[in-house]
Amino acid sequence: MCGDNQTMVTEMVLIGFQNIHRFRIVLFCPTFLLYMFTFVANLLIIVLVSTNYRLHCPMYFFISNLALADLIINTSVVPNMLRIIWMEGDSMTINSCISQLFVVYVTICAQCCILMVMSFDRYLAICLPLRYSAIMNMTVSIWLVFGSWLVGIVLILVEIIIISQLQFCSSNTIDHFFCDMAPLLALSSSEVHVLAWLDISFNILVIFLPFVCIMLSYSHILIVILKISSSKGKRKAFSTCSSHLLVVGTYYGSLLGIYMSPSIENSHNDNKLKSLLFVMLTPCTNPIIYSMRNKEIINTLKNFYSRRISKQ
Repeated sequence: MCGDNQTMVTEMVLIGFQNIHRFRIVLFCPTFLLYMFTFVANLLIIVLVSTNYRLHCPMYFFISNLALADLIINTSVVPNMLRIIWMEGDSMTINSCISQLFVVYVTICAQCCILMVMSFDRYLAICLPLRYSAIMNMTVSIWLVFGSWLVGIVLILVEIIIISQLQFCSSNTIDHFFCDMAPLLALSSSEVHVLAWLDISFNILVIFLPFVCIMLSYSHILIVILKISSSKGKRKAFSTCSSHLLVVGTYYGSLLGIYMSPSIENSHNDNKLKSLLFVMLTPCTNPIIYSMRNKEIINTLKNFYSRRISKQ
């Protein structure tokens, strides 16, 4: 319980980016436009995959779920961040803060697992092409995606239940633009060492372990590609997984920079910048990578646009 001279905190104040009064419009407008582009682009991929029967296969089903995850994490953070930028700080209740944390971390876990599943899909397609259809079908892919989301929900729910029992007294200012784990635990008046170690364990389980599995899959893929005699065959094999490699590179590059880098004093601005790049850049680049480098999606988009024009 809080001491006699302390009050129980019911709201958290997020100060976002400090001393930006002169530049808040400059920061607000590009962030808003980028958010709208990200929202529309990911939503369009989901609609295209769900409505076009030619895209009803495991690979595009995984892409649509990755787009859904990007849409969720972007929408759970950016609208509130825009309000914080415009008002130069804002408050939210403890329950809202914990709920935002839950959504963000579940989505991160699901994305890591989906990227791992996609690497397994590419491994089957290149290394075991004759057995691909027997092993990977829509039923299996649905269960794999369901398991990816379920793992995130179960693991993060354990942390959230513990966090909801923490006491917050007096101090309620978070030097961030969303409720992240580290600044929230730093404000707690309760003992958080167990929770901190639990968070590290979960990070290793849902971030590092899938990354290792992805690297193992692509090491086998690389060995198979190098054994292909014709250069045309090598290019064709590599093109089937190049988009996924680019997404893995951008996603894990920003994610590891945030959650796996050592914390340094007075590095709040660096952490906020890394988090901003992760929340904004990754959901924005994923649909670009998959649409620009995938002829099937480009053709489907052209047909979708042509049908809309013909109806007008």
